[in-house]
Amino acid sequence: MEIKQDDIVLVVLQNPREKIWGMLREINQAGVFVRGIDLNSFEELIKATANKTPFYGLSEQFFPMWRIERIARDDADGDIPSMQQQFEDRTGLLFAEV
Repeated sequence: MEIKQDDIVLVVLQNPREKIWGMLREINQAGVFVRGIDLNSFEELIKATANKTPFYGLSEQFFPMWRIERIARDDADGDIPSMQQQFEDRTGLLFAEV
């Protein structure tokens, strides 16, 4: 399946190495626009959202194509739910609403 706008994705970056989880806003020859967070902040986002407290790590970001190592759609793997499913199950909200 093709990755398209508004899919929830994991973007792996290089120089420096980072992993970003979020919603793909746009992909073009220059790079990608993602509304997301550093993967290391995923649990903090869930806790803050569930407790209705502010979380400042979620933002609109642009990453140039030369930094992108890989983009993968956030899909479930057998019995393991996707990160989006985990977020929505634990917060009671759709990620797109946050």
